[in-house]
Amino acid sequence: MPRAKEIQKQMRKTIMELYQSGKGYKAISKALGLQRTTVRAIIHKWRKHGTVENLPRSGRPTKITPRAQRQLIQEVTKDPTTTSKELQASLASVKVSVHDSTIRKRLGKNGLHGRVPRRKPLLSKKNIKAHLSFARKHLDDPQDFWDNTLWTDETKVELFGRCVSHYVWRKSNTAFQKKNIIPTVKYGGGSVMVWGCFAASGPGRLAVINGTMNSAVYQNILKENVRPSVCDLKLKRTWVLQQDNDPKHTSKSTSEWLKKNKMKTLEWPSQSPDLNPIEMLWHDLKKAVHARKPSNVADLQQFCKDEWAKIPPQRCKRLMASYRKRLIAVVAAKGGPTSY
Repeated sequence: MPRAKEIQKQMRKTIMELYQSGKGYKAISKALGLQRTTVRAIIHKWRKHGTVENLPRSGRPTKITPRAQRQLIQEVTKDPTTTSKELQASLASVKVSVHDSTIRKRLGKNGLHGRVPRRKPLLSKKNIKAHLSFARKHLDDPQDFWDNTLWTDETKVELFGRCVSHYVWRKSNTAFQKKNIIPTVKYGGGSVMVWGCFAASGPGRLAVINGTMNSAVYQNILKENVRPSVCDLKLKRTWVLQQDNDPKHTSKSTSEWLKKNKMKTLEWPSQSPDLNPIEMLWHDLKKAVHARKPSNVADLQQFCKDEWAKIPPQRCKRLMASYRKRLIAVVAAKGGPTSY
């Protein structure tokens, strides 16, 4: 076969040499013992494509018609959670029978790829308005203000977590559009609950919460951990305490306790974990803890304390140095979900 291909290649080259020397179709076909139609086809190919080499072939014609393709794109644009099996059934109803992998490939060629949707808090219109208002209000605050804010939060660290994957059809740079995310509510479960705080100068104290968390327990955590953390982190006298709007944080007794202890708090919009950089540290903490593979709750508690203390101050400093970018992202998203 390689020899036959080489002969054919040489024959095409000879035809072109004769043609370029002024010979006509009839003379070339007679000289080489070829059909005139063969000579004409080779010369026509050279005129059209500038080469007589074999061109790439298109392969088997696609079974998905342009109309069927438009239908696929319309369906996944309307509902990104539609599965390829459901799309396969939809095409079958219009007499187009293809494998579901063919559908995925065709959508991919049109910039639509199966991706795991981002999980984001469910935002009401009121939440979105408050989210945007906070970002605009603080957009031009000096860096010194954020550097002297004590960020706090609680989180649950799972001993053994389950990860269930979901997919949506979406284009690039549309990950955080409302239709491409899965809304979540706070606290998805776990076996150890912790309270922590940090500032631009580094991580503060971490407290393990035993039993039910209520206003009294929360106030005791603040009593035992906030002032010592402020002192350790060397915050200025104008420092501000950040906390979210959990009922335990905003109850009448907690508000009175904060006022009595002269702790100024930062007004905070509900459902706004993307505005609290401590979420990034929770991610770091859980990753480090799970890497150590705790086998029981006691291990989990100790590993949380160990790994929190190991968080580099530089990590905290970088988070606060870029805080304005979070606010800009919220304004750009008009108060909706962001990449943070």
